[in-house]
Amino acid sequence: MKKGLLLAFFFSLTLGFHPEMNAWGFHAHKTINRYAVFTLPSELFGFYKKNIDYITEHAVDPDKRRYAILEEGPRHFIDIDHYGSYPFPELPRVWEKAVSKFSEDTLIENGIVPWNTYKVYRQLVWAFSQKNVGRILKLSADLGHYIGDAHVPLHATKNYNGQFTNQEGIHGLLESRLPELFAVDYDFFVGKAEYIERPQEAIWNAVLGSAKLVDTVFSSEKMTGKNVSPQAKYAFETKGRTVVKQYSKAYSADFHARLGSMVEDRMRSSIVLLGSLWYSAWVEGGQPNLDQLAGIPEKEDAIADSAFREGKIKGRIEAD
Repeated sequence: MKKGLLLAFFFSLTLGFHPEMNAWGFHAHKTINRYAVFTLPSELFGFYKKNIDYITEHAVDPDKRRYAILEEGPRHFIDIDHYGSYPFPELPRVWEKAVSKFSEDTLIENGIVPWNTYKVYRQLVWAFSQKNVGRILKLSADLGHYIGDAHVPLHATKNYNGQFTNQEGIHGLLESRLPELFAVDYDFFVGKAEYIERPQEAIWNAVLGSAKLVDTVFSSEKMTGKNVSPQAKYAFETKGRTVVKQYSKAYSADFHARLGSMVEDRMRSSIVLLGSLWYSAWVEGGQPNLDQLAGIPEKEDAIADSAFREGKIKGRIEAD
């Protein structure tokens, strides 16, 4: 899935997992979806702007579904290093070919975010062709979530939380703590959406871009660990009515500086790709006049909402 714009939430005095710390974090996913609306051409802008609150709030529906169904988890990541080395030429980009080569079970076990994202894109094309307002909005919001996940470096490695390199907790540090502290200074106005002739390739390029950054993430955090004393690694901060143990601002700032503009760049890339895929799906779907469409957005499954509130995720937990 992975923020002054973004907030990190915790239930306890530990650096434990919280339902709102998936992928980029809830606020970040909402930020990506919201700013993508402003990339759209006039033919789409009015429709999406009118529904911007829905697009924003429902950016997190896929993460909520992770608490209701086990099958949702693999849709948010791909342990692409399971398949060799960058740029992973042995891994087919087309789902049917990948299944034939590795088996569906293997693909699901190691994550399917690029294939699933393209599937949602094709569903959005269909929704536009059918002029189905509810599905257009629901799939637009979902697509934004998966695009955001595809841009997360730690969603493109089997060492997703540093568990193999003695860097446990790096997932939440990268994807929640850094944006929480520094996204207030990020520039999220990224220009205009463009038609993408090969959307499947564009999605895979996002994943490969994430995979290419994995080593930098781990090496940068290692250097920060050497530069900041162990005693200064964590701090206690007040979050609402709770005092939580958190990565210190000094530790986070050092790590953020070593990454350069990586976090901002990945979020910006998510925004412009999402807007471009919305636009491309509309073109492929026959360019319906959205101003003439009427209908109501779909609601998230009540079961997913209830499961999310209980806070018991199904599948692997990424932010320990």
